[in-house]
Amino acid sequence: MRSEAAGGVLLMQIPTAVDALSALAHASRLAVFRLLVRAGPDGLRAGDIAREVGALPNTLSTHLAILAHAGLIRSRRDGRAILYSADYDGMRDLLGFLMDDCCAGRPEICAPLAELAQGAKCCP
Repeated sequence: MRSEAAGGVLLMQIPTAVDALSALAHASRLAVFRLLVRAGPDGLRAGDIAREVGALPNTLSTHLAILAHAGLIRSRRDGRAILYSADYDGMRDLLGFLMDDCCAGRPEICAPLAELAQGAKCCP
């Protein structure tokens, strides 16, 4: 669930953030999410994800359902296969929620985090 803040910016609400953080608070789910972030918008098939993270199919299915319910991944049908990809909007919403009150009017507190984002492998 999201609410609208001043200026029309949508903000994540605490229950939604808790769901997302809870979904990521498991080593296998975190590995799946990070893999899908790296895979990009094209995503991966469940079998490829299972091989990469070393998960059994039924366990992976549960992990994927939890991540999807938390708004962190999406699925789409491609012929007979289902492709899973990171939900970048959900990821941005969660990161924005975590950073929303970071600075308390003191930008030097969060400046190193902005530098980390700019120095990330994806954001040269």
